[in-house]
Amino acid sequence: MARASNPTVDPALDAAALLRRVGFFGLFVIVPVVAQVARRATVVLGPIAVILLILASAIDNRQRPLWPAAAQLIKAPAFLAGILVILWSALSLIWTPFPGQATERLLNLVATILLTLAGYLALPDRMRSANLYLLPLGVTAAAIVAIMIGVFGDSLMRGSPEEDNALDRGLTLLALLVWPAVAWLRSRHRDREALATALVVAAALAVSPNSTQIVALAIGALAFALTSVRASLGIAVTAGLSALLLALAPLLPFVARPIGAALFGPVSPGVLSLKAWQKVVTTEPMRLVTGHGFETALRGRFVGLLPANAPTTMLFEFWYELGIVGALAAAFALYASVRRSGRDAPALVPGAMAAFATAFTIACVGVGLTVMWWLTTLAITVLVFIAIERGQFRSRRPKISLLRRVREQPDA
Repeated sequence: MARASNPTVDPALDAAALLRRVGFFGLFVIVPVVAQVARRATVVLGPIAVILLILASAIDNRQRPLWPAAAQLIKAPAFLAGILVILWSALSLIWTPFPGQATERLLNLVATILLTLAGYLALPDRMRSANLYLLPLGVTAAAIVAIMIGVFGDSLMRGSPEEDNALDRGLTLLALLVWPAVAWLRSRHRDREALATALVVAAALAVSPNSTQIVALAIGALAFALTSVRASLGIAVTAGLSALLLALAPLLPFVARPIGAALFGPVSPGVLSLKAWQKVVTTEPMRLVTGHGFETALRGRFVGLLPANAPTTMLFEFWYELGIVGALAAAFALYASVRRSGRDAPALVPGAMAAFATAFTIACVGVGLTVMWWLTTLAITVLVFIAIERGQFRSRRPKISLLRRVREQPDA
């Protein structure tokens, strides 16, 4: 007799499950590991993994209902403030000195945001733990690769500038992804594994020649500890300090330059960079309102619009390019995002605050405003946090006493 077909087997659902598993494996494992050795791994492999997740949800329709989720997102104050930043950036194309390059960069930025939103809407409403446990495995594997490069760099990587740049980008991604990995493990009550993952990543950052990531990780650890002790205080400090620094950035060179000159000398590179920032503020005060236009901070150095030693920090570039409108809108979006993070999953709040603090520190130390690999890194971190948040659906079963059940049964 012919074997009867199983009506519950659906090849389309199996294909969707396979695509989703491959997508998460790429996002959680392949991207962090390959990013340690390839400069463009984040920009190339990250979107491919997100597209696989989108295709999987298009096949099995396991995501949340699209219209209610999109409506909730559009009503969020942080999202509206972010839209204002994008619109002001588009309007600044009128007065930017580099309209062609600025338009191309703005289109790339919008494409990255749209892909991130599509990935957000495509993530399943309930994530499988088997997929999410790939995250700490991938972070640990990437940290081991980074340690090997840091210890045996001359023989493994030959110390070329291109490869050193790749490692710097990979360590930045590692410094951010460690926090959702730790948060996920702690939410599963695997505290020892979470501590081990954090220590391995800290070792990978410590053996690298660049100190930016280890400093950012340390500040993130402080935010994690403060939020773990008192969640409301950790959220308030993280949101308030980051938004306040961005909103009051033009005042920073006037405060920090005398302190830096006293500590490191008046001719140290950092102090001279603050002097250039101070000169920009004082010579063109009206530009603090409108900004110089999108994409001028990077390209203006090559044509003499601003000093070559001007800061490359996000705090400077926001004000220089977008002025008070863009900077204050971004500060409000940042504040609202931090305040909102983890509201539906309290167990993830310390990790979310640590990720915000780490990312903000890296941006303040010297990552450009619209560098694509940095924007893609932030997008990946956001999607990873959303994924682990949707894995927190375990509910408690009601406790019923066996003796009580026997007493409630009617007599025969």
